[in-house]
Amino acid sequence: MAAAEKTLRGRAARGGHYGVIALFTIFSAFPFYWMLITTFKSTPDLLKRGNNPFILNEAPTLEHLKVLFYDTLYGQWLWNTFFVGAIVVAITLVLAVPAGYALARMMGPAGEKLGIAIFLTYLVPPTLLFIPMSRIIGDLGLQDSLWSLVLVYPSFTIPFSTWLLMGFFKAIPKDLEEAAMIDGLSRFGAFVKVVIPISVAGILTTVIFTLTLVMQEFVYAVTFITAARNFTVSVGVPTFLVHGDVYFWGSLMAGCFISSVPVALLYNFFVDRFIAGFTMGAVKG
Repeated sequence: MAAAEKTLRGRAARGGHYGVIALFTIFSAFPFYWMLITTFKSTPDLLKRGNNPFILNEAPTLEHLKVLFYDTLYGQWLWNTFFVGAIVVAITLVLAVPAGYALARMMGPAGEKLGIAIFLTYLVPPTLLFIPMSRIIGDLGLQDSLWSLVLVYPSFTIPFSTWLLMGFFKAIPKDLEEAAMIDGLSRFGAFVKVVIPISVAGILTTVIFTLTLVMQEFVYAVTFITAARNFTVSVGVPTFLVHGDVYFWGSLMAGCFISSVPVALLYNFFVDRFIAGFTMGAVKG
């Protein structure tokens, strides 16, 4: 009797576990499903109130994709977003990796306080910073140029990435570097040949975090860019597909879905390393 009761409890626990996972999966995947199904719905199907909004009530259509790619500059906006994102990621890694390592190895409370001070600069709202930033962009003659975004975005990606990597580097035992230096490597050589290879999770976390911030940033992009050909996806899609109170829902969802798929795939391919890097930085930071 006791064994049967124990088996029943075990099955109930597994059922509850799988139920929670199923609910979380549905909750996480629903936005992608909604964007995908709306992309291929005809306009009458979208607007008719009696239709079931969760399925295709009529034959699928490509009209919203045609509007997105032929009536807007969506392809150019995707390229602009990738261009800015790639350069900002490179700048962030070049500056944040050595800065995080230096702060992690700095002895005493000074390193900890300096790391927290750098992180606090990330918390300053962009709505307060874009006014002085606009003066700098104007003096440099970078108005309506993608290089203005390349200059501004590292101001908030580097502080957080430095703090994140500092926590990750703290988790690496100093004995590994000291053993490498005893074997003849310099401090820089030990950093490049020993620390960097075992810090892939933290560096990958920085790459994903930076790329995501660049893709979703709106305030600076709409402030410094005025020409449609220089828009990024986050500005171009709502600017051209929302006319007053008229929303091109199918094309809006198509634009959001296409731009979000690469980031979603990146998260899924490297989810284990991403979680490891993020949690380690949070705990040790």
